[in-house]
Amino acid sequence: MNSGDTAWVLICTALVFLMTVPGLALFYGGLVRRKNVLSILMQCFIIMCVILLQWVLFGYSLAFGPDTGAGIIGGLDWAGLRHVGGPVNADYAATIPHSAFMIFQAMFAVITPALIIGAFAERMKFSSFLVFTVLWATLVYDPLAHWVWGTGGWLRKLGALDFAGGIVVHTSSGISALVMCLLLGRRIGYQNAPFRPHNLPFTVTGGALLWFGWFGFNAGSALAANELAANAFVTTAVATAAAGLTWALIEWQQHGAPTVLGTTTGVVAGLVAVTPACGFVNPMNAIFIGILAALVCYLAVAVVKAKLGYDDALDAFGVHGVGGLWGTLATGLFAETAVNGAGADGLFFGNLHQFLVQVGLVIIVPLFAGVMTWFLFKFVDALMGMRAEKRAEIIGLDLTQQSEAAYTVIE
Repeated sequence: MNSGDTAWVLICTALVFLMTVPGLALFYGGLVRRKNVLSILMQCFIIMCVILLQWVLFGYSLAFGPDTGAGIIGGLDWAGLRHVGGPVNADYAATIPHSAFMIFQAMFAVITPALIIGAFAERMKFSSFLVFTVLWATLVYDPLAHWVWGTGGWLRKLGALDFAGGIVVHTSSGISALVMCLLLGRRIGYQNAPFRPHNLPFTVTGGALLWFGWFGFNAGSALAANELAANAFVTTAVATAAAGLTWALIEWQQHGAPTVLGTTTGVVAGLVAVTPACGFVNPMNAIFIGILAALVCYLAVAVVKAKLGYDDALDAFGVHGVGGLWGTLATGLFAETAVNGAGADGLFFGNLHQFLVQVGLVIIVPLFAGVMTWFLFKFVDALMGMRAEKRAEIIGLDLTQQSEAAYTVIE
């Protein structure tokens, strides 16, 4: 056991915690109307509470526990953290306590369903949100984590590369977000009235905290304080910078001025796209990944959504879904064993097979996540109804779901 590696992973765990609260909470909270900001903050906070408990009770065992056969799911051998405390687990991390690996992965399990909030913001019942989130984490995230990262997982055995969650975290949540917003329908007044962010300083602060915490997300996935962690840190920094700058330049050319909202959105798109690749690519190729991430995500947000008219309220699909898909494919193009000997060379380094594996990932995972999300939505909707009542939506979810107001006007 290495004390330096252990300290590094625990620090990164705290950084990934910060990504959900307050990072994502502020980022999403600033984008909604003022009557719904507390509902967003509450959803992010309660996910941290609920999924951490789910993870300890059985989620971690399902995702990373000994395979039950066929590489589909882990068993319940580690339920309640049985056999998890104390020594290292060489299958996952040879130099840190097993419990350190478990709690680091818990933060990934927390933020993934939280990302979906961006699609159904301002129109879902809180009680239904809670039930859906626990079911989605158990039946979508946990199996996917096992398939790609778990010992014996069938996609892992095929050679799938996803260093820190581009397919497991961002693609799964982004595709699920699209399904959710289509099933829920548009917000009342959508396309007939302006739905402007109520507090852009919140959003920018949240975006900055996401970038800060993402270094733990990506570099921490090396699971050691080593050269690979340093590479993931550098590639995360430069890909994100390239994406933020590219988005600003696109807006400048298209609309005559770069916006802080657009630049922040570009930053998040770059973070998403580099996540699966950060431990497999060199910094120069990471810059290219970031530039293309801004281009494809801008098209998804500004062109495709506008043309098709679906109400992905905070662009969870346009940024996380599309960015995750591009990053997964980019890993199959730019990965090189010179960066990470435990990975593989990509197409541009002579390995067509790896690219085809990554293509398989961007077909299989969206299909699984989308179909499962559809079934879970229909189940919870039949059980208790998913959408808030019309009156509650008009008044705002802060008052109708949380019985609070974010801003008090003193006369």
